Formats: sequence, C-alpha cells, structure tokens
Amino acid sequence: MKQKFDIIESTCVPLPVENVDTDQIIPARFLKATGRDEKFFGENLFRDWRFHADGTPEPSFVLNDPRYSGCILVAGRNFGSGSSREHAAWAIAGYGFRVVISSFFADIHKNNELNNFVLPVVVSEGFLSELFASISADPKMKVRVDVPSQRVTNLATGRSERFELNSYKKYCLMNALDDIDWLLEQKEAIEDFEKKSRR
Repeated sequence: MKQKFDIIESTCVPLPVENVDTDQIIPARFLKATGRDEKFFGENLFRDWRFHADGTPEPSFVLNDPRYSGCILVAGRNFGSGSSREHAAWAIAGYGFRVVISSFFADIHKNNELNNFVLPVVVSEGFLSELFASISADPKMKVRVDVPSQRVTNLATGRSERFELNSYKKYCLMNALDDIDWLLEQKEAIEDFEKKSRR
C-alpha cells in the first residue's frame, strides 16, 4: 500500500533467525495466485511457521505471540535470501510491516521491499543484537525510524545509527510514489526533452 514515509515510531516484532529465505516468508504454493491481493499474501506470511498443517496457529511463533506487535520487523542476518519472488515483499507489506531491520538483506529482496513500500534498514551486528535484547527485556519498547535524516534509534537505550537509502527511493518513499508515478511526475520534462531531441 502506498503510504508516505517520514518518521515511523513503533513497537517491534522480533525474528532472531538468520538466513530467512523467501520460501519461508511466503511458501511456493501461494505463488499460483494471479492477483496481488495484499490481504491474501499478508495472511500467509510465514505460513509454515505460523500454522500447523491443520491450519491451527503455532503458539510459539512470534506473530502469534500477543506480547509483540507493531509495523517494524526486526530480523536476523541475511533476510530474504533464496528465490527472487516479489511475493515475499507483498506478504510483508500485506501483513502491515512498513520497516524491516536487519544487518544484511539479499539484494533482490531488498529492492523488492523498496518497490513495495517496505523500508529495509541495514544496521550493524552490534546494533541488531542490542535491539533484540531490548525487545526481549520489554516487548513494548519502541524504535524510531527517521527517513528524512536516515537514522534509526533504539528508544530504550537512546542509541542510534545512520542507514543508507538511495536518494531516488528515498524521494519515492517520502512522496508515496512508485516508479510509474515518478515517471508521470516527470512527464513535462520528458516531453520537453523529446521536443528538443527532434530538432
């Protein structure tokens, strides 16, 4: 869903698991869907971890734990590895996450998140470990993600780090524009360029 990004302050959902691949994020059997229904994909995020084969919830999985909520997912290193399926980013967005924090993302998945209005925030291993510790100590603690200044802050400790964000994607996120929207915004400049190039 297109939403403008500015400053996001939220509680977090911790997933301290490394090498989470896209098949774990959204199992392959759900890729048969022909439409991009956010509700459908969100409901099936981490399907095989969230539910037993009979469809009953797995109470030990973090998304089923009532202590944790919020629009920020804090994940272990190497998040989104494996298949390049964009459906994984659809599922994360469809569930309601707006930010994923990790110390490393698979490149294709990172770009898929950005293209689907989910902000991947890369932090140091030390900062990530501190976040997990803070969330474990107090599930109601919050994290602030300041997109204009590109800083993420653990509000439980006050520690912050700067994160990298491509200037083009930053502009798009802050203005709720996808790639097509951005091109339409440049329509006059493109038409002017075309007129000049015909001369």
